[in-house]
Amino acid sequence: MDRPDPETLAWIAAAVALLALLLAAVAWRRLRVLDRQVRRLVAAGAPTTPEADRLTAVEEETVRLRAELSQALRHVAVVRYDAFGDMGGRLSFSAALLDDAGDGMVVSSIHARGESRTYAKGIVDGGSDVVLTPEERQALDAARTGEAG
Repeated sequence: MDRPDPETLAWIAAAVALLALLLAAVAWRRLRVLDRQVRRLVAAGAPTTPEADRLTAVEEETVRLRAELSQALRHVAVVRYDAFGDMGGRLSFSAALLDDAGDGMVVSSIHARGESRTYAKGIVDGGSDVVLTPEERQALDAARTGEAG
């Protein structure tokens, strides 16, 4: 069986990252709803026994969702640039997608006149075993700090 080429792997990685981002958004929204429900229950005063059981279940679910959310690729930054001097329009880009622990990936797409290449580099604990370009480093730093790149 032939191994997929790097561009195909990069597209697959980008699709997985997008799916993870969507799942993180759904989990975040669900967490907000649960937080509101817990606040309403606490504000209502002393709960009865069945309400206390529901409150405990909601609190446990909130803790579980927060743990899941910390593993979602939700820290994202994109840096656009011109990879070649003869090209304009800043069509090349590097995008960093990280979870709360600093794990994730940097995806770069280099656009030239006749072709476009896409690369993905894994990130663990905010760093990479592979050398990052200045643009990839800028995207990674922006994703970690939450500041625009």
